[in-house]
Amino acid sequence: AKRLWLRYRMVTKCWRHDYEKTASIGRFVQKTNAMLARATWAGLSGIFFFANVSPCWFSNTYVWQKVVKMQKLVNGIHQFQQNIFSSEQRLFETLVAGQSPLALFITCSDSRIDPSRITQTQPGELFILRTAGNIVPPYGAVHGGESATIEYAVSALHVRDIIVCGHSHCGAMSGLLHPEAIATMPAVQELLRHAEATRRIVTENYRHLTDEHERLTLTVEENTLVQLENLRTHPSVAAALGRKELKLHAWVYEFETGEVFAYDPVKEQFLSIRADTAATVDEQHPAI
Repeated sequence: AKRLWLRYRMVTKCWRHDYEKTASIGRFVQKTNAMLARATWAGLSGIFFFANVSPCWFSNTYVWQKVVKMQKLVNGIHQFQQNIFSSEQRLFETLVAGQSPLALFITCSDSRIDPSRITQTQPGELFILRTAGNIVPPYGAVHGGESATIEYAVSALHVRDIIVCGHSHCGAMSGLLHPEAIATMPAVQELLRHAEATRRIVTENYRHLTDEHERLTLTVEENTLVQLENLRTHPSVAAALGRKELKLHAWVYEFETGEVFAYDPVKEQFLSIRADTAATVDEQHPAI
């Protein structure tokens, strides 16, 4: 029992030292002793654990790092509730009545993209679909969330614009160009089948392009256009386009510069969306 108690004290000391030095999560530090005490005396497994584990095991492991990251998310919820929600409660209460989003925004799952942040939109203003590589499977190819989301956005929410937004340094597009990088990811391989046209366009029509960065940027741009073509195969989209009640847009977000480029079908190139112009949205960036 004495050895066990010494182990417990050494672990708590190590935990507290690391958090006070690196994370400054006061609430977690305050509760460390109580939590470890409960775990220590919970039963035989707890006794075995603290009697045999190195005192500083937690502070230098993947598990410990995950605890720190999860605590950051929990702290974020607290900050949201105390600062954001309390100051904008009226806005959030209006969301109970329903939603009427400005557009369906289809983009990559990449954590470096925040659609609401780059468009400066409020909750309820964007209907968002995120898939790896902003892939839109053709209608009927996959019976899943992508088709349902698109159909609901167009038929139920009556969005007037759909944006397919790629981004710089896209891992999915890199995998499309380098299949060996995703050889052990069958689900990713299957998804990227819906970007095969993108791969063929780049590899067959741009053989002269050898710079890796330029080649990836081109792939990202071409893929947004290919996914728009896939989008047209969805009946709800085709019908709305036929009634001229829907517009399609291809964007590319460059997160290292903050620039967003929109495809101009007249000039057949991606042009920067700029704030220093008097032109209307339709004049500056016509729909495809």
